[in-house]
Amino acid sequence: MSGRRIDLKGHAETVRHRMSSGEFGSFPVVMGLLLIWVIFQSLNSNFLSPRNLSNLSVDIVGTGLIAVGIVFVLLVGEIDLSVGSVSGFGAVMFAVLNVQNGMAEWLAVIVAVLCGTAIGLVQGFFFARVGVPAFVVTLAGLLGWSGLMLYLLGTSGTVNLDDEGLVATLTSHYFGNVAVAYGVAALGTAVYFLASYRDRRHRRATGMPCRSLAEIALRTGAVGVIVFAAAYVLNQFRGLPLALLIFLVVVAGLDLLLRRTPYGRRVYAVGGGAEAARRVGVNIVRVRISVFAVSASMAVVGGLFLASRITSASQTSGTGLLLLNAIAAAVIGGVSLFGGHGTTWSAFLGILVIQSIASGMALLGIQAAVQFMITGGVLLAAVVVDSLVRQAQKAHGRA
Repeated sequence: MSGRRIDLKGHAETVRHRMSSGEFGSFPVVMGLLLIWVIFQSLNSNFLSPRNLSNLSVDIVGTGLIAVGIVFVLLVGEIDLSVGSVSGFGAVMFAVLNVQNGMAEWLAVIVAVLCGTAIGLVQGFFFARVGVPAFVVTLAGLLGWSGLMLYLLGTSGTVNLDDEGLVATLTSHYFGNVAVAYGVAALGTAVYFLASYRDRRHRRATGMPCRSLAEIALRTGAVGVIVFAAAYVLNQFRGLPLALLIFLVVVAGLDLLLRRTPYGRRVYAVGGGAEAARRVGVNIVRVRISVFAVSASMAVVGGLFLASRITSASQTSGTGLLLLNAIAAAVIGGVSLFGGHGTTWSAFLGILVIQSIASGMALLGIQAAVQFMITGGVLLAAVVVDSLVRQAQKAHGRA
C-alpha cells in the first residue's frame, strides 16, 4: 500500500514538473473541446446527437487533411499560404481529367496528387535552395494556382462529379455493419497499447525515463473508452464513415512517420534549430523541400474530399476561409509556430474544435460573423499558450 502511495506521489510530482516547465501536451485543447461540447449541448440537445456527430466526423476530414500537411511545414518553423489554392487546383484538375476528358477516376486521382507533389517541390526549391522567403513563395502560389484553376475551368465555372463515382463515395459511404466500427475501435486501442509498451521497453533499454505499466494501462483504458464510445454513437446513425476511417489512418500513419522514423527526427531537428541540425549532418535543404511537397500533396487530397462532399469542383474550390481554417486547426491543436513541436494529432484536435464551433453555431442559427469572432479568439488563445509554453521552456532550459 505504501509503495503504491509512493508511486502515485512520484507520478503527481512528475506531472507537476511537466506542467510548470511548459509541457502541457494536448491537455488544454482537450479541455477546451469538452467545454465547447458541454456549452453547445446545454444550448441545443441535438448537438451531441448521433446524426450531428456523424456529420461532424465527415465535415472535419477535408480541411483536416490539409491541416495535417501544414503541420509538416510548421514543424520546420515556416508557413504555407498556398494550400487553399492548391487544394482547389487539385480538385479541378481531377474533375477536368475525369469528367471532361474521360480519364479513369483512380488515374485522375493519382495525377492530381502528383501535380500537388510537384507544386510542393517547386515551391520548396525556391524557398530552400534559392532563398526566397516561404511567405513570399507560397503567397505567389496562392495567386498563381488560383489563376491556373480558373483557367482549367474555362467558361464552365463548375464541373459536377459522378454521384456514384470513386471520389463521391469517399464522403458518402458508411460501414453500416456495427462490427466494423467496434473492430476499428478494438484495433486502435490494441495498437496504442502495443506502441506504448514498445516505447517503454526501448526507453528502459537505453536508460531513458519511461512510463510505468500502470500509467500505460490507464492511458490505454482512457483511449479505449473514448474510441468505443465514438463507435457506439456512430453506429446509432449510419455506422462508421469511410471518410473518417481514411482520415484516422492518414493521421496515425503520418504521426508514425514523424515520430518513429529517421526522416521525422530530421524534421523535428530542423524545427528545433537549423544550424544545430546541419552540424549533426542533416540535409536542411532536402528536409525543407520535402515538407512543402507533403503539404501540397495533402492539400490536393483534402481538396478531393471537399469536392466529394459537394460532388463538384468549381471556381470557389479552395477559396474562402479554407486556408485560414487549415492553419488555425494546426495551431489550435498545439503545433508551435516557432517550429519543432506538435504532431499530426494536433491537426485532428484543432479541426475538431473549429468544426464543433461551426456545427454548434449552425444548430443555434447564429450568424457567421459571430463564428468568425469566436474562432479568432480561440486561435489567439492557442498562440498565447504557445508563447507562454516557449517562455516556460526557456526558463527551464528546454528551448
